[in-house]
Amino acid sequence: MKRAKVVFISTPALGNIVPIIEFAKLFTQKSKNLSATILLINIPQRPLVQSYIDSLTTTTTGNIHFLSLPVADPPSLDQFEATIGFLSLLIQNHTSQVKNALIDLISDSDSNSGQVVGFFIDMFCTSFIDVAKELNIPCYLYFASPATFLSFMLHLPILDAQVSTNIEFKDSSNDFNILGFSNPVPIKCFPSFMLKRHRDGYSWFLHHAKRYKETKGIIVNTFQELEPFCLNSLVHTTSHVVPPIYPIGPVVDHNGPAQWHQDSWGHENVMKWLDNQEPSSVIFLSFGSMGSLKVSQVIEIAKGLEKAGHPFLWAIREAPKDKRELPNDYTNLEEILPNGFLESTKGKGLVCGLVPQVTILAHKAIGGFVSHCGWNSILESLYYGVPIGTWPLYAEQHLNAFELVKELDLAVEITMDYRDGTALVSSEEVAKGVKRLMDGDGDGDGEVRQRFKKMSEKCKDVWKENGSSSNFLAHLIDELMAVI
Repeated sequence: MKRAKVVFISTPALGNIVPIIEFAKLFTQKSKNLSATILLINIPQRPLVQSYIDSLTTTTTGNIHFLSLPVADPPSLDQFEATIGFLSLLIQNHTSQVKNALIDLISDSDSNSGQVVGFFIDMFCTSFIDVAKELNIPCYLYFASPATFLSFMLHLPILDAQVSTNIEFKDSSNDFNILGFSNPVPIKCFPSFMLKRHRDGYSWFLHHAKRYKETKGIIVNTFQELEPFCLNSLVHTTSHVVPPIYPIGPVVDHNGPAQWHQDSWGHENVMKWLDNQEPSSVIFLSFGSMGSLKVSQVIEIAKGLEKAGHPFLWAIREAPKDKRELPNDYTNLEEILPNGFLESTKGKGLVCGLVPQVTILAHKAIGGFVSHCGWNSILESLYYGVPIGTWPLYAEQHLNAFELVKELDLAVEITMDYRDGTALVSSEEVAKGVKRLMDGDGDGDGEVRQRFKKMSEKCKDVWKENGSSSNFLAHLIDELMAVI
C-alpha cells in the first residue's frame, strides 16, 4: 500500500498541543503507512509551554516528526485585550512560515514518506484554512473540546444575529436553546467570552466559529457514548451546514508533564505522600495550568477543607502579572493561606504548585477531583474513574460544567457559574461540596458516582476492536488514503 503523510498544527497552549499530539500518535499506530509531521509555534512569552515545545523538538516518536517553525513577531500589548486575541494574532503572524513548511513537505512527496493527504488545524488556527486551499490540501478541524462546545460555536453566528449588537448577553434574563443541548442553557453558564461581547475575545471566537464549516471534516475529542444527544443533533441538523463529524476520543496523555516540567514541587514527595493514604480517600483540587484564584477565595477553600475533614492534595497558582503569561507557583504559601493552616493540616493535607495532574488522578488514593472542568481534565478523570466536583474558571469551562451536571448527570456541582472577581464560594459551600463528592451526602450523589464509574468503563471500550472511536478513526484514515 502507498505511504502518505498528514500534517498537524495547534494553538501554542498545553490544552491544545497535548491532545493533537496524542491524536497524531493514534493515527500512526492505526496505520503504519501514515507518518505525521507536527508544526510547532514557539511562544517564549509562556515559559511553561515553551519548555514543553522545546522538549518535543528533540523527540522522534515512531512515524511522528516535529518541526519548529521560525519565530514570528508577537502582537504588541495594544493590539489585543483578551488572551484569545493574543493567541489568534500570534498564530496569524505565522501564516508565511506555515505555508513554506507545507510547500517543503509537498515537494518531498516523491520520497518514501508519500504525499500530504491532510492538514489538521485546531479551533484557533483557522487562518491556515486559506493556506490549505491555496495548496490544495484537504483541511480538517481537530476540536479538543467537547461536542457541546463545538455545537455552541457553530450556533454562535445565529446567536449573534438574534441579539441586537448593542446588547450584552449577560444583561439578558433568558435561557437559550442551543443546538446540541437537551436543556435550555442559562447565561451564567455561557463561556466567559460571551459575557464581554464588545471586547476582542468575543469577536475572535465569532471569527473562528464562522470558518469551521469550510473544513472537510471535524474531529472531536469525545466518544459517541458520552455525548450521544449532541452528536446526533449535529449530524441531523438542518439549521447549519456542518462538515462530517468524527467523534474520536477520549484522547489522553497518560504521561503528563512529569517527563518534561521542572520538578519545582517535588513530584516524588507528592507521590510518596499519596502512597501513605488510604485508597480513594484523598480529594484532589487543581485548576489547570492557566487557572488561578484570588487570595480571598483561596482562604475560603482552606477553611472549607478543614471543615470537610478529608485528606486533600491542593494545587495553588498565582495570577500572572502580564496578560500574555501563565500563572506561576507561589514562592511562599504561608502569605496567602490562613494563619496556622499548614501546621493544623500537616499530615492530613498537602498544598503544592503545578503537579502532573494525570499521574495524580491515576493514583489509587485519589477519590474525588475538584476541577476547573477543562475538557482534557474531564477526560483524564473519566478514564481513571475519579468523580468530579465542578468549579469552572474561564473559557468554555462553565459550559462543560453545565453539561456534566445538567445534561449528563455525571458530576457533583460545587459551582457552575464562578467568575473570579465576583461572589466568593464560601467555606461552608466548599465543605458541603467536598462531602457530597467524597461521601455522597446529597440526594442522588451516590447514583452520580455509579454513573461516572460506568462511563469510565465505556471510555476504554471505545478503543477496543469495533469500538465506536476505533471505527471512526479507521473510517477517517480510509478517507485520507483514498486520495492517493
